[in-house]
Amino acid sequence: MKVEASDWFLIGPEVFLTGAGLLLLALATFFQKAKEEFLGYLAVLSVVITAVILSVVAAAGPRERGPILAGMFILDNFALFFKFLILIAIGLTVLASIKYVGTAPYPGGEYYALLLFTGVGMLFMVSGNNLISIYVALELMALASYILAGYFKGETRSTEAALKYFVLGAFSSGILLYGLSLVYGISGRMGLTDLAQMATSGDGRNLAVLGILMVLVGLLFKIAAVPFHVWTPDVYEGSPTPITAFFSVGPKVAAYAILARIFYVGFPKFHADWGLVVAIVAAATLVWGNLAALLQTNVKRMLAYSSIAHAGYALLGVLGFQTPYGLWGVLVYLLAYTFMNFGAFALVIFLETKGYAAESVSDFNGLARRNMPAAVTMLLFLLSLAGIPPTAGFIGKYYLFTAAMKAGYAWLAVLAVLASAVSLFYYFRIAAAMFFSEAAGARLQSSYALTAAVVLCAAGTLLVGIAPEGVLAVLKTCIPGGY
Repeated sequence: MKVEASDWFLIGPEVFLTGAGLLLLALATFFQKAKEEFLGYLAVLSVVITAVILSVVAAAGPRERGPILAGMFILDNFALFFKFLILIAIGLTVLASIKYVGTAPYPGGEYYALLLFTGVGMLFMVSGNNLISIYVALELMALASYILAGYFKGETRSTEAALKYFVLGAFSSGILLYGLSLVYGISGRMGLTDLAQMATSGDGRNLAVLGILMVLVGLLFKIAAVPFHVWTPDVYEGSPTPITAFFSVGPKVAAYAILARIFYVGFPKFHADWGLVVAIVAAATLVWGNLAALLQTNVKRMLAYSSIAHAGYALLGVLGFQTPYGLWGVLVYLLAYTFMNFGAFALVIFLETKGYAAESVSDFNGLARRNMPAAVTMLLFLLSLAGIPPTAGFIGKYYLFTAAMKAGYAWLAVLAVLASAVSLFYYFRIAAAMFFSEAAGARLQSSYALTAAVVLCAAGTLLVGIAPEGVLAVLKTCIPGGY
């Protein structure tokens, strides 16, 4: 495959981020632990520069951003939106990690480099226009993620999280790859636009459907949908908390991007076959995610099951792909989810950097008396996760529920509304602990980097919720494949 000069320009963000990760690895050998904070800020700067380069790429016209690398990758508005969202997630993760990693007895340089390498995989993944390129990029993301899950190798839970993530992740990748091989064997094509022309009848139709469903299973694992969610609570609990926050948004955003692109662009003719499966999975994910979260006392496990439930909400938009609200809802919800969910985890990180385990709801007791801004901000994120107006979560759920209704899944929309009501109980347990329980300990102060991450998340949550018109106008230009 010949790489044109223009292709190098268009993959400039990925190339630069790769170089930045390699530079961090090299610099890590010269920095002592006490001075590794500089590497964290260098990683943030690398993400910002990557975003600037991506902005330059985005300024090129659609014709100049056409399929590149022999049609393997595409840089449409859909891909650009997710690239910016991924860079936001990585930047927030690095900001939230600087103090956390700085106080841990583990090297920081390799940690930040792995985050950037994970980002490279995700950036390539959301531009995938071919099943093979998507798979290779997904594995690049996954391999770095397995290491990050077990980065605190001296802690048993972190090692356990990495092992479970690796074993189940490899299993799901095998299912995904087998599904891709079936699709290729029947159609003889790997490009998504070519697959859209695949015959929906004939002797090979049943095998094609089986291959499509196996691809779906592999992707449902990545978004932690029921019954492919079993890795999520243990991995979220055992991983370093900034990595848990990253796992809850970054890989999920990338997985939803390729899930939407593959099934919107590549397999729309097979909607009757995969639509019912997605509906059942969405219903099970909504019910189990919220009910299991009700039973949790560990905050990280509670938020893990909450993230499972939110995967179910986003699947409503996938079902409504034939309505104007379907993909718009997925896009706006993932944007809102990135800010509100990462913000909630950032407050958990805040308590952990102050010497609190932040594992139990009781660790939030009296937070309003120890740090009122932190408590109010956490309440904002909890309200948004529950879908209470005027937050970003409400806008996202409105579009998703509307998409499900218009696509003929009224029963699923009603179930989603009831599930949102259930979520109020476990979110408000944390709120009650912060505002109505006795304070325990002295007043808490946050680091500048973590404060910046929380402020950015709060601003994003409020902006999308209070003034969504401009955001929605942009998102409506990001629909792939003409939908």
